Amino acid sequence: MILGVGIDLCDAGRMEKSITRQSFLDHVFAPEEQALLAALGDKHRAETAAANFAAKEAFLKAAGTGLGGFAMPELAVLRRESGAPYFALTGAAAAWAAEQNLTVHVSLSHERGLASAVVILETGAL
Repeated sequence: MILGVGIDLCDAGRMEKSITRQSFLDHVFAPEEQALLAALGDKHRAETAAANFAAKEAFLKAAGTGLGGFAMPELAVLRRESGAPYFALTGAAAAWAAEQNLTVHVSLSHERGLASAVVILETGAL
């Protein structure tokens, strides 16, 4: 059963400026995400950061919690070896997802300086 659906859009140009500040990186991205971003070239770094940020906001919308629901670094968006994105939840977000028996689906896209994300939260899928 679908618990929630969220969608968000983020401007990679705005993210490009923000990710130059370590305080922003620490506030928004988990250490694993920061390592992912650091390994990318400048253009891909901003697009990937924007896509991850959009995914976090889409998750919060799908969960119905709003921006104060969970700490952003608890909602790490990582990549499988194939490049497919997935959430690696920690802390309160992981506990909440386990209580709800959630499967989290995420899709990311970026084009012409914009990044988008769609998140579907599904209960009882396992």
